Amino acid sequence: MSQNTTPSAPTPPRTSTAASAWAAGGTLFAGVMMLVIGILDIIWGIAGIAKDDVYTRVGDYTFKFDLTAWGWIHLILGIIVVLTAYGILKGTEWGRAAGITLAALNTIAHFLSLPYQPWWSLFTMAVSIFVIWALATDHTHIGGTGRAKG
Repeated sequence: MSQNTTPSAPTPPRTSTAASAWAAGGTLFAGVMMLVIGILDIIWGIAGIAKDDVYTRVGDYTFKFDLTAWGWIHLILGIIVVLTAYGILKGTEWGRAAGITLAALNTIAHFLSLPYQPWWSLFTMAVSIFVIWALATDHTHIGGTGRAKG
């Protein structure tokens, strides 16, 4: 008796459905949170540019910038974060890579502005760290197509 021994393609390693759903949900949450943080950074930037006395003035802070400069930094960063959030929500690979990079930059920018807005900076830093984790651990977009694999 002869057996059919045609070679078959190797099967990819299986991941648990729960882990995949968690990672995909985390990526969606990351995209939405980046959109929210980007919009709020734009608002914060406009407020800093329009009127310097909106934020508390700090004495001798090592990373001291003029509040108008902080306004421009947050306005520009906010616009770029909103555009990146769009890329993440569309499932593009560039959005994912830019999201990780911008979340790291956003964390640094808010660390430097801790004395001006401590609670908002801490909250934004925590969300940015979650965004980095969510985008770095979601492997459903790997493969170059930019679309989630089922």
